[in-house]
Amino acid sequence: MKKLFALLLVLVLAFACATAATAEGEEIKVAFITQSLTNASQAYAWTQFEKYAPEYGFTVQVFDEEYNAENGDRAIRQCIADGYDAICINPTDPSAIIPALMDAQAAGVIVGLYSSDLADADKEFRDFMCGTDDVMCGEMAAEILMENFPDGCNVVEVGGQSGHSAQIKRHDGFINTIEGSNITLLDSKDCAEWASDDALAIMEDFIVKYGDDIQAVYCHWDVGATGCIEALKNAGMEDVYVIGVDGCSVGYDQVREGTQALCIGQSFSQMTQDAFDTITKLLNGEELENDVIWTNLDVVTAETIDDYPYPEW
Repeated sequence: MKKLFALLLVLVLAFACATAATAEGEEIKVAFITQSLTNASQAYAWTQFEKYAPEYGFTVQVFDEEYNAENGDRAIRQCIADGYDAICINPTDPSAIIPALMDAQAAGVIVGLYSSDLADADKEFRDFMCGTDDVMCGEMAAEILMENFPDGCNVVEVGGQSGHSAQIKRHDGFINTIEGSNITLLDSKDCAEWASDDALAIMEDFIVKYGDDIQAVYCHWDVGATGCIEALKNAGMEDVYVIGVDGCSVGYDQVREGTQALCIGQSFSQMTQDAFDTITKLLNGEELENDVIWTNLDVVTAETIDDYPYPEW
């Protein structure tokens, strides 16, 4: 009995010492692994990681996949080897990093998806996801389009990076909402990357195929909408209703100029704080009420644009 009591006492003291070390400011290492820092939203997100990390006592480091899933795999494994406490990742190819995420969890690393999620079958390999409800982005785009064209219209869809979680969900939300309505989807095509040039090329093809039959464009991101707007301008089609998603400064500027009718915005500042709050709870051993944390959406039009602060990215 005395030996058992002594063992329990040692375990309690060890736990107390570990808790005290954390309380005294032991370094908490958090990695941000992103598709590419050439993506404006992710470059801005990294500035928010740097901004808020001191408030949470975190040390943060960014790893750039450069749109190469192998780089993401290597970054995760480096974080495991270097003893990171948590990673937040917006992957280029979610399915390609599953083995690395499994190893990270086995090593005790908190795995958070940021701004996009894993496929339903793979969600067990992350601890949480903070981001925008991309299905709702598509739903909102469709609903506002239907409100503005009560008699119906012809729309084309320029999708984001093919296979990306945001691309899939922004498409699904839009398509499911217009189903059975008098909105006609003339065509839909995804981009190889979140690149404005890709969107421009797709829009040029749509213009060749459908010409003046195009009354509206739903583009999955504001910078892509820039390419669509350029193609429309070159074709002399300046009365087309253009919808973009993200809420970046480019989108706001285009709404104010009148070339983009609607910008559906997301807050990466709030998203980052949500992620840090969640990591803190998990480090403290707390149970999560929900492993998915959605960031609120803004509906930015010519009428509402002054209701929102100008975005910093």
